[in-house]
Amino acid sequence: MTTDAAAPGSVRPPDDCAVPTRPADAPPPGTVLSSHYDACVGCGATHPTGLRMTVVAGEGLTVHGRFTVTADHQGAPGLTHGGLLALALDEVLGGLGWLLQTPMVTGRLQTEFVRPVPVGTTLELDAVVDGVAGRRIFCHALARDADGRALVARAYAVFVAVSLDHFREHGDSAAVQRAIQRTEERRDWAVSP
Repeated sequence: MTTDAAAPGSVRPPDDCAVPTRPADAPPPGTVLSSHYDACVGCGATHPTGLRMTVVAGEGLTVHGRFTVTADHQGAPGLTHGGLLALALDEVLGGLGWLLQTPMVTGRLQTEFVRPVPVGTTLELDAVVDGVAGRRIFCHALARDADGRALVARAYAVFVAVSLDHFREHGDSAAVQRAIQRTEERRDWAVSP
């Protein structure tokens, strides 16, 4: 087994990976990023047990997310399910697509859980783009307890840039089209698919 950072399947960016410049017409820092789909379990406002994470554009190629763990998110009694933390990290990392103005999907997500997270905890998540190589977008995120700012989890990921046709072809095409239309109506900046 190889441990080379540039090996296929690695979540570490290869040495020749370029960090892109933030597009001039990307949402400005401080902008609350629109949910891409109201029923999304990560950021959707209508999902009955979802995270309802709020994601805000940061400086450069960074985003900041925030959500509060509820009883619906527990695994062991009173503690957040690890898969739910992976979902939260994936959601904030996906928010980077708004800054890059690129539809993208998770190709690989490597998570590390640092400490237990009790139900009722508010988490702050920060994500950054580490580089882009072709269609691969390398990024990482940290999740911290909002009260003490203690690190609770981290993730390294590779996202893959796709066209909007990817979602139409593999998902519910009518619902995808409605979500795209609603997203376009809710923002004052354009995404270039």
